[in-house]
Parts: sequence; structure tokens; C-alpha cells
Amino acid sequence: MKKIVASLAVLAIMATGCGAGGGAAKDSKTIKIGANLELSGPVSAYGTAEYEGAKLAVEEINKNGGVLGKDLELVKLDNKSDKAESASVATKLATKENVVAIVGPATSGAVKAATPSVTKAKVPMVTPSGTDDSVTVENGKVWDYVYRVCFQDSFQGVALANFATKDLNAKKAVIIGDSSSDYAKGLTKSFKDSFKGDIVDEVNFTTGDKDFKAVLTKIKDKNFDVLYIPSYYEEAGLIIKQARELGITQPILGADGFGNEKLVDLAQAKNLNDVYYTAHYSDKSENPKVTDFVAAFKKENDKTPDAFSALAYDSVYMIAKAIENAGEADPEKVKDELAKIKDFDGVTGKITMDKEHNPVKSTLVIKLEDGKEVSNTVVEP
Repeated sequence: MKKIVASLAVLAIMATGCGAGGGAAKDSKTIKIGANLELSGPVSAYGTAEYEGAKLAVEEINKNGGVLGKDLELVKLDNKSDKAESASVATKLATKENVVAIVGPATSGAVKAATPSVTKAKVPMVTPSGTDDSVTVENGKVWDYVYRVCFQDSFQGVALANFATKDLNAKKAVIIGDSSSDYAKGLTKSFKDSFKGDIVDEVNFTTGDKDFKAVLTKIKDKNFDVLYIPSYYEEAGLIIKQARELGITQPILGADGFGNEKLVDLAQAKNLNDVYYTAHYSDKSENPKVTDFVAAFKKENDKTPDAFSALAYDSVYMIAKAIENAGEADPEKVKDELAKIKDFDGVTGKITMDKEHNPVKSTLVIKLEDGKEVSNTVVEP
């Protein structure tokens, strides 16, 4: 029933969005970019981090003369970590706010919910962190108005499976996955398809669960080398904490959903040992582009930026580059220029857009000890 209601809500929203988004008016003094982000709700840490990164990028671009002689204006709306709300926000940004492009959402489910809205309005959407493979391509069809700056779940799953085998010498794995999350299901499939060893057990939970002791007790005495948790920080942090408290000492693997300070808050630093996760960037990098970004972000927000802030920062700069290359703030032309992005030098790596609107870029596998990054390993595509 909930799925039917959500679908009807999306259809109703689409019905109100008649016509394409117009972009900036010729006499406008600014060029509007929308931000459709999870600023409240269960995964608000991601959306908040992305807003901070996007805001910094807009401020820097404007200080350096803007784009095509105009300032960028970031129009932020909260999708409340809700799929139906994400569709509504996308429609409002595209048809009422007349943005030239949209940054976000942060999560794959919210991106897919917003896709019909941006497609109907013909306004491009760049997700910083929607990693589900089907975000840009579904059933062989490329979504014309959807792009991303992050790598895909299939790449993360392969990278983690190979890392487990080659770097951790793992021959047996246990998976604790979220059966209600497209993100988790995609990561699980990719890992299982790539892992050379045995999957000893696979158990599931659903988003919002808090007590994982029964699941962990079930696997505790099994013979395995690594525990793989394809999940967002909200559940992953609690699983890690409860696993360590039950005496499960094996290395823990996770994807980019681990990359937020909330993971440390939930798991507690003392439990985050021998933990590895795929990441889009490291703030420990000595690349001048990264060090400049980290310094500027710290000055603005009094904290170190995470990967989600970095991805959103790159998203805005990539949109600005597309507007510049288009020669005008026209959504259709900006969409076309996004598809042509090549060797874009971002803080999360060099990006070339492939024919399915996915960036060709490397990833990192970061190791945590006492909740802090102690090393990172580059994994090439």
C-alpha cells in the first residue's frame, strides 16, 4: 500500500510540473542552481554535508567572477530523506524556481524518485553520491538528465571484494545487508559476484532497525575472515558497536556510506578498529587542490570536510563548467555539456563522463583505527 501511495504522489507531482524548466532569464543577474538534499530525516548528515560543500563552491565561484559574468545562486530545498518529497522538490526547483541544474539528492533512492520530475521538466540533475548503478541507466536506457560525480556500487563491490582477497587474505565472508535499500542490495550483489572466497552466511535487516544482537549472535561463532556491511552510517554504526561488544573481532568492510563523522558517534571510536571502507577522497591527501579545499572548508565550517562535502563541491564546479561551455544558462545545453565533461580536475579525482553519465575515476579503501584514518589504498577502475 505504501508503494502505491508513493507512486500516486509522484504522478500527481509530475502532473503539476507542466513544461520544461527555463533556466536563467536573459536579464537575470544570477544563475540559479538547485539543491535537492536530505537536510532532515534519517540520512540528514549526508545532505547537510553536501549542502556545505555546494555552498562553499558557489561562494568561491562568485568571488572569482561568477559564470558568464553572473553570480550563481544556490536554491536549497529539504527533501526530508523521503522519496516522494524528493520528487516534489525536484519539480519545484525545475518549474517554479527555474534553476538551470540541480545538485543532489544524496541517496540513490531519492535520486531515482526525482528522475521522472527532472526528465519531464528537462533540467539536468547531478547527484554527488547516488551510487546505485540504475541511477543513470535502467533496463538499458540512459536517463538523459541524470548525472553523477561518484563511482558506482558495482565498482565499490568489486573493489572491496578484491581488497578483501588480496590485502586481507580473506577466504570466507559474512554479509549483513539492508533488504529495504537499493544501495545495499546493489553493493551486496556486486560483492558476492566478485568475491573469490565463500559467503558463509548472509543476514538482513531493514532501514531503521536499532537492535542487531540477534543477527550478530547468529553469526558470531561462524568461521569467517571478514564481515561486510553494505549500509549507511545510521545502521552501520550501531552494527559495528554491537558486533565489537559481542566479541566479533574480524575486519569489517563497508562502502562510502561509512564516510561520515556520525559513524564514529554511533559506533564509538574504540570500536572502529580494523574497519575498511571505499571512499571518494581523503582529506589526508597532499594534492594541492585537496589541501586548498580542506583549508577553505575548515575556515567556513570549523570542521574537516567529509567525502559528501567534497563530492557536492565538485558537482557545483562541474555544473559551472558545463554552463560556461554551453555559453548560456540553458538547461538543455548544460545537459549536453555535462555529457562532454573530460579530464575535469576535482578534489575527488579527475573525472571523465562516460556514455552512461558515470565518471571514470579511481577509488580509495580507507582503514580506520580508533575511528581515525590511518591509511588509504588507491583502487583503479
